[in-house]
Amino acid sequence: MELFRKIFRKRLSGIQNETNRLKWLENVLLSIPNGSRILDAGAGALAQKKFCTHLNYISQDFGKYDGIGDEKGLQTKMWYNSKLDIISDITNIPEPDSSFDAIMCVEVFEHLPDPILTIKEFSRLLKNDGILILTEPFCSLTHFAPYHFYSGFNRYFYAKHLLDNSFKIMEIEPNGNFFEYLAQELLRLPYCAKKYSKNKISMLDQLAILKLNLRLKCLSDRDFGSNEILNYGFHVVAKKSPHINH
Repeated sequence: MELFRKIFRKRLSGIQNETNRLKWLENVLLSIPNGSRILDAGAGALAQKKFCTHLNYISQDFGKYDGIGDEKGLQTKMWYNSKLDIISDITNIPEPDSSFDAIMCVEVFEHLPDPILTIKEFSRLLKNDGILILTEPFCSLTHFAPYHFYSGFNRYFYAKHLLDNSFKIMEIEPNGNFFEYLAQELLRLPYCAKKYSKNKISMLDQLAILKLNLRLKCLSDRDFGSNEILNYGFHVVAKKSPHINH
């Protein structure tokens, strides 16, 4: 399957999730004024730090994930969080009220027992008119277990809980669509079959996967709104507006 992926990479669907997210995130972070104090909440291995060289970057994480977890679901095998600035619960970060110009939280909410309480904490930490940057999955497989508590978040989660905590949504952008998400999971089929099934994926199976993936690419190219029922996740920019009408 890896050979087919290399040969047809430019034509495959379902491989742009992370690329789309990082491109969007880099552009948003570049729009934040130089020297702004930004919190990377749930920073993990500091993957986003490279986009923040113009900012006063502070990282936070609970610092307990080790790459192995409970060995269930998808794990990274290795994980480095030795360079964190703050090790704490994300709902109780030891920083004063209104101490950040911006906060980003990237692919973290599904790993939190209480993401709503986390939004409340972000509201406390941000200055008025401060910027909150979120990317979270719409639908995710079990990963980083046992620290995986939610399978995903749709636009109505943000509309409800950001508004309730004094945030005005400035941008909410779907990443991918129904067809792209199916294509992503279809490409994961050989891995899952090897790990969880007694039946092996044959060469003919791999060709069938490739053919269906290319068909999903055609459907995605003509898509006109399937992201409302499924996508990789939403990219959100919100502004703290304490006088917002609920």
